[in-house]
Amino acid sequence: MAKENLDRLEQFGIDVILGRRRGIKASLLRGALNGLSRLFHGLVQARLSLFRHRIKTDYHLGATVISIGNLTVGGTGKTPVVEMLARRLAGEGRKVGILSRGYKRVKPPLRQHISRRIRGHKPEDDPPTVVSTGGEILGDPANAGDEPFMLARNLPGVAVVVDKDRVKAGRWAVRDYGCDTLLLDDGLQYVKLRRKMDIVLVDSTAPFGNDYMLPRGTLREPPCNLRRASVVFLTKCDGSDNSALITRLRRYNKTAAIIECRHRPVHLQNLLDPADIKPLDYLNGRKVGTVAGIAVPEAFENILRRLGANMVVTRRYTDHHRYTEEEINECVLRADDEFADCVVTTEKDSVRFPDLSKTLLPVYFLRIEIEILAGHEEFEECIRRICRPTGVVPPMKIL
Repeated sequence: MAKENLDRLEQFGIDVILGRRRGIKASLLRGALNGLSRLFHGLVQARLSLFRHRIKTDYHLGATVISIGNLTVGGTGKTPVVEMLARRLAGEGRKVGILSRGYKRVKPPLRQHISRRIRGHKPEDDPPTVVSTGGEILGDPANAGDEPFMLARNLPGVAVVVDKDRVKAGRWAVRDYGCDTLLLDDGLQYVKLRRKMDIVLVDSTAPFGNDYMLPRGTLREPPCNLRRASVVFLTKCDGSDNSALITRLRRYNKTAAIIECRHRPVHLQNLLDPADIKPLDYLNGRKVGTVAGIAVPEAFENILRRLGANMVVTRRYTDHHRYTEEEINECVLRADDEFADCVVTTEKDSVRFPDLSKTLLPVYFLRIEIEILAGHEEFEECIRRICRPTGVVPPMKIL
């Protein structure tokens, strides 16, 4: 019950931020959040200034570090981009490691944490969580986080290391797994680690959220900080003209390469039988139930509609929600009552499902990959720049 109340409270906050709630409570909360946003803006810029003036220092690990991140919280489709880059760089002969903080992974109990500190155990003494050595998957979705586990599962040969201290995680990847190229997942704000390149993702459908900083909006940094980007990926494009958005981006960054891409559905894969892979036209005209616990479930549902699915049952949960067997069975049962042929979820959601021995209806996840629509030459130059040997890594550009 406490978990359900927390989820409802989180959803209420999201609805207030996105302007989907009206009334006195929502208005009062928005007013309070406005003041906190101005404070947050000042703190963000002050912190960057400390690094820019070398009052606080960053760390160089002796490997090529590429940051992949965004200005906003969630919803830009970052994980498939990280996977695409890791796969391509590994194909170019680089020994790739992915560094992640493992957002919303299960942490040790508080009493265990306190007990260890009383005994003099320091956080820096804790080893990072190794999800994949590049040869063997060691972690699980709960302890590693759903996105790192999904990357480890899809990228054989790529090490995946999780820790809040990604300097420590990076040292581990370089020392123990011989990584020469580190992808700093969700790393734009992690300025403690010196990087060769900042790749910034911008959602073409909502470039800067509602244009407010956290906690009033979804911006982690003001749009002017886009100037730190070496490359900008415009995600969720549909082939329409993005010239107005590109003109706006150029106000903040006149030199970064801009690559337009979309998240292309590839196939459906059965959760209980990985060999059961269905082509996309399987959905055309079929009744389906859906389950999604991601930042923007509407994007997933719109893909299914475009593929011809008739969604008869829809279940939405908060981002990174960990499902119970009862929740999945309830959705499947409702879908069966509506004569649905199957239930469909996202790949990221699928790793947070409980172990299911069988289900009343088949449950599939939709496999998504990145397709570049414009900026192919810029992408190839990005890969060449990463792979090109360099001597001394220049100081990180923080403006």
